[in-house]
Amino acid sequence: MSPLDKGLLRGPDGRPRCPWQGNQPDYLAYHDYEWGRPVADDFRLFEKICLEGFQAGLSWLTILRKREHFRRAFCGFDFHQVARFGPAEITRLLANPGIVRHRRKIEATIQNARAALAMVEKEGSLAAWFWQWEPGPPARPRRATWADRQAIDQTTESMALSRELKARGWTFVGPVTAYAFMQAMGLVNDHLEGCFVRREVKEERARFLPPSQRATGS
Repeated sequence: MSPLDKGLLRGPDGRPRCPWQGNQPDYLAYHDYEWGRPVADDFRLFEKICLEGFQAGLSWLTILRKREHFRRAFCGFDFHQVARFGPAEITRLLANPGIVRHRRKIEATIQNARAALAMVEKEGSLAAWFWQWEPGPPARPRRATWADRQAIDQTTESMALSRELKARGWTFVGPVTAYAFMQAMGLVNDHLEGCFVRREVKEERARFLPPSQRATGS
């Protein structure tokens, strides 16, 4: 086994991947086509950070398998609509077996939708704001190894992001949640060295223009 293969898992197609997906079909597809690829859609960003909050104490696979139910229950994570949810919607959601029926997490999603609206009004979009938190090259390890990934579940940047979100009224957005969000939405590329997706994500990020730059035309 070469050094690049250490910690990797070869899939049914023989290609090496990050091991956390376990070659489970739904997890494998999420790893290959979603995780780490840069996202600039406000609704997808809002969805992800809320679902990371729902994941607390659970596995991401549990949430992933319920994601379509969550999307239907929360209006496609259109925060304009979710912000209007009140007691009747909370009662409805608590009776929905397709989602995680946790009152505090449901209420947090509604509160976060209201905080998102305020942020969009001030910043222009969630994407423009979130992408300001992308760590610069000096803050990132030169090589993403299995040992690195096992040791890191939060960073200086995710702690700062968490603090700022909480200051703006968001809840269930601790530094571990914030870092998982950064990994999934492409603000960092944590695919391991040797994972075939790592190069794809790197190339995709090179073509990606952050929303703040689009707004200024730079």
